[in-house]
Amino acid sequence: MRLQLNTKILLGFAVAAGVLLLTAIISFLSIRQLAVQTRSVEHTYQVLQEAEQITSRVRESESQVRGYLLTADTAYLQNYAPSRRQVEEGFVRVSELIADNPAQIQRLDSMRVLVRQKYQNMQRLITPQRALTASSIRTILDTGRLSMRAIRGMFERIKAHELQLLALRNQQQSLYETIAPVTIIVSAVLAILITLWLFQKISGEIAANEQLRQTLALTNEETTRRIEIVERLAGQVLDGDYKVKIRDQEKDSLGNLANLLNRMTQRLDESFGALENRNKELDQFAYVASHDLKAPLRGVTTIVKWIEDELTTELSPQMRQYLDMMKGRLTRLEDLINGLLAYARIGRTEQKVEETNVGHLVNEVTEMVVPAEFKVDLPDTLPVFFTDRLSLQQVFTNLFSNAVKYHHQGAGTITVRCRENRQDYEFTVADDGPGIAPEYHEKIFLMFQTLRDRNTAESTGIGLSIVKKIIDEQKGSIRVRSETGQGATFIFTWPKLPADYQLVA
Repeated sequence: MRLQLNTKILLGFAVAAGVLLLTAIISFLSIRQLAVQTRSVEHTYQVLQEAEQITSRVRESESQVRGYLLTADTAYLQNYAPSRRQVEEGFVRVSELIADNPAQIQRLDSMRVLVRQKYQNMQRLITPQRALTASSIRTILDTGRLSMRAIRGMFERIKAHELQLLALRNQQQSLYETIAPVTIIVSAVLAILITLWLFQKISGEIAANEQLRQTLALTNEETTRRIEIVERLAGQVLDGDYKVKIRDQEKDSLGNLANLLNRMTQRLDESFGALENRNKELDQFAYVASHDLKAPLRGVTTIVKWIEDELTTELSPQMRQYLDMMKGRLTRLEDLINGLLAYARIGRTEQKVEETNVGHLVNEVTEMVVPAEFKVDLPDTLPVFFTDRLSLQQVFTNLFSNAVKYHHQGAGTITVRCRENRQDYEFTVADDGPGIAPEYHEKIFLMFQTLRDRNTAESTGIGLSIVKKIIDEQKGSIRVRSETGQGATFIFTWPKLPADYQLVA
């Protein structure tokens, strides 16, 4: 009987070894093919990434040249030469990646020719020795837009071909991704079944399992106790207590976790302390900006006024023009300081939540910033709800001011509409001004960005940045819908009720 049992055990080991060997071979072949397909997919993504970077850098170089042409500031050209070198290096890398694909090499060569022509045209625009007329510059810029469109089209053809390769390679990769785990799971299941059958023949395993169970129970109780300590620490951290510590000296995973949590709470305590110091520094900056920076501005403005008053008969028309330009620049600088201060204060002052009648609020804003020749079209009813009235007033003030300031006819119509959603109100402020081209819809919300010549309109480029930051602080959103020559429509959402607030009598 003993020999029969030993024979069964030996046969079991032999069958298990054979199954494991067979599945190991299949798994090895599947995993190797999977690795090959994975590298092919990575190669395709690398080609797409490199080609996209080339296109992006060419577009970036074009933006730098346009910035230089608009402002004559050579700072815009600081990264022009490095970008051009990076484009050439990118073509070399892509050529190496697609060396085995003649069709893609032909497309890349065509794209390279277009890019080089593009840079030659841009070089003509930034070369100081070449005096170009306005019409020549416009022709070059128009040609640049067409060549950029051609470059983008060539990139899309390269991308489309690579995406076709990617789809095929993904399909093959998915096949081997399916085969590999199936073979591994089958081998594991068979090995487990055979192993269980073998271990059933060992009577002493029962006693060992029982002893193991008791040990695990004790370990589980100890682990549970230590996890509860970690949970209490997490709760205290959520309550704002960053000085709490865990006293766990065990040299295991939970002990290491306790040590990491102690370091985390210490780092949080230090970070919040540093943040508090930074806020104090920001407050100090605001004080300096509002006092020490504004005082010299007012002094210079006063001096200019004295010159105009005392030298009225001696000033030439040209000098009067210069003084007017100086006053405009001084006013814009003061507005810029005020805008920076307003931007810095957003989210750092306590909200004053009060019952707000939006209809009355909009009428007040209209009286303050909208000239008599403009018409403001309001709906019959606007909501009344509890919110931070001053912040909402500032949003409408900045949007109305922009509609008036950038209107191309000097008179127009501002239309306000409101739609109630489940969690918020959606306000719409539309004008019939010159409109905004789609490519500038994101740019206008950035700091110091203005679409008009600063000599035409004394703008700081902060108004819409303040609007977006206020709305972000309120957990709302803002977007613009506009086309050139068709006016601009700003759509923003405003929550019906802040999450945490105290009513102000």
